[in-house]
Amino acid sequence: MKPDDMPENFTPQLDNINDPFTFNPNTFDFVQSRMVCGGINRNRWPSYLRDIKKVLKPGGWVQLVECHYMVNSDNGSITDNHAIKQWSNKYVSSIAGVKDPDAPLRLHNLLGSAGFTGIETNMIRLPLCPWGDAKQVQLGQNNKENVQQLLSTLAVFPFTRRLNMSINAVNDLVKRARVDAANSSLKPYFRV
Repeated sequence: MKPDDMPENFTPQLDNINDPFTFNPNTFDFVQSRMVCGGINRNRWPSYLRDIKKVLKPGGWVQLVECHYMVNSDNGSITDNHAIKQWSNKYVSSIAGVKDPDAPLRLHNLLGSAGFTGIETNMIRLPLCPWGDAKQVQLGQNNKENVQQLLSTLAVFPFTRRLNMSINAVNDLVKRARVDAANSSLKPYFRV
C-alpha cells in the first residue's frame, strides 16, 4: 500500500493507535490526527496526546480534527422521535464504555493536560446535508454522501455487538436515519 508518487520525505509506518508511539522523540514538525475518536480507547486519550507532544520537535504543531456524533439541529426541530437522534443516542451509548464519544468536546482541556501551550480550538457545525448560508450549503453538499455511508459503517459493529440489535433492526434504523440526515428542513449537523 504505497502511492506511486510518494514524496521523498514520506515513510509509511503501521502502528496501533492504542499502543505507545514507536516514533523517536523530536521527530516531527507537524502532527495531524483526525477522526480517530472512534478508535482510541477511552483511557488512551491522555497518553495519546502526550505521545504526540513527545514526537514533536520543539516549536512543532499538532492539529486535531474530531467529530462529535451527537446530532444537533440548527433550528431545534430534531427530537428524540427522529431516527437520526435515535441513531446518535445509540451510537454514543454503544461505544461509551470503551471509547470516549465526548472527547471532541474536551480537546482543549486534554491538550492542556498533556502539556501543550498556545492551544486554539474551533468547533464548527458540519451540516449533514445542504442547508443554511452558501458556505453551509456547500459543506452539506460535500458531506451528504459521507454521512449516508457512515451511518451504517459506524453502527453495524457496536449496535449488533454491544447493544445486541439484530442486523435487520440496525439496517432499519440506518435507513430511517438517512432520510432524516438528508432532510434540509431539519438543519441537521454534527460538531467537528
